[in-house]
Amino acid sequence: MKYTILIEKGKYSFGAYVPDIPGLMTVAKTKDITLQLVKEAIKEHLESLENNGKPIPESRTESESVEIE
Repeated sequence: MKYTILIEKGKYSFGAYVPDIPGLMTVAKTKDITLQLVKEAIKEHLESLENNGKPIPESRTESESVEIE
């Protein structure tokens, strides 16, 4: 399963969140660590939902970048 992850660069850290999984977000000092943490968080969250018989959220969010001249 694939989820869109949005990454925001702050003054001292990076944050990542998953629009299709409300409340799931991570923060770390580097982008690489933030990505690693968000992947682990998604996996653990989905396992928890599955173990508790709850539905797995569908991936509905897409992202595009646009260039403005």
